Amino acid sequence: MAKVIHVHIFSRPRGERKDYYFSSITAVYSVLTAEDIGAKKSYLLHCGLSGGGSIATKKAIIKQSTLIGNSKKKMEQS
Repeated sequence: MAKVIHVHIFSRPRGERKDYYFSSITAVYSVLTAEDIGAKKSYLLHCGLSGGGSIATKKAIIKQSTLIGNSKKKMEQS
């Protein structure tokens, strides 16, 4: 299973809300800035997101979870 970083931004101009999904914390910062989410990369890397954790800032909620998928082998065994 792969990890997924979900970023829910609720402090956009004009009150817009937006959800983003990334494969890593580093990927978050390829699209968004620290100002966009209210936290620096170093903070997210060390704040304990692993294991289903979540972090709330003034601008966003950041969660780490696992992506569940079916493998072909598991489907054939069912």
